[in-house]
Amino acid sequence: MDPVRRKVILVTDGDHIAQKVIENVAKQFGGRCISLSAGNPTPLRGNQMVELIKMTPYDPVIVMFDDNGDYGKGRGEQALEYVVKHPDIEVIGAIAVASNTQWVKGATVAYSVNNQGQIVDEAVDKDGYADEQLQHHIYGDTVDILNSLHVPNVIGIGDIGKMEGRDSLQNGCPITKRAVQWIMERSGAHGTGH
Repeated sequence: MDPVRRKVILVTDGDHIAQKVIENVAKQFGGRCISLSAGNPTPLRGNQMVELIKMTPYDPVIVMFDDNGDYGKGRGEQALEYVVKHPDIEVIGAIAVASNTQWVKGATVAYSVNNQGQIVDEAVDKDGYADEQLQHHIYGDTVDILNSLHVPNVIGIGDIGKMEGRDSLQNGCPITKRAVQWIMERSGAHGTGH
């Protein structure tokens, strides 16, 4: 197999709407989305995800992880940890998705993209509104593990494909697109598609 490590972006959301948005955005960057990684909870194990990632011809590869609100380390987090630690994978960033999940520690983010598509140096809520009271914490499903794994270039975002319609497919998913663009700029990655 190709010795080049695949450049991967993690997304901590896997519902049907997020899947459609991520597929669309990946294409805009000439990359690929692992559509089979979508689901509540994540249907694939980490080793299955790595195999699919390695089969993709273009970077970046965007992969979705979802715990479906399970307490503790759910299937999404277990798969995410496996992918991050795999020697053939280079995780270049993660999109930490805010939701109204209870009982989570959350992930610390230095930056988020708000529902206007602007990069802000605070966390946002599910609707994409920046809120200083969140103290740089994104509270969402499957995000707790990001900081312990030292994932680079973590950016917060509201609910993908929603945010009061501002990130809809009809609008071209500008907020999710901006988050992916930010990760690629920060990591020095460039899409290898056409």
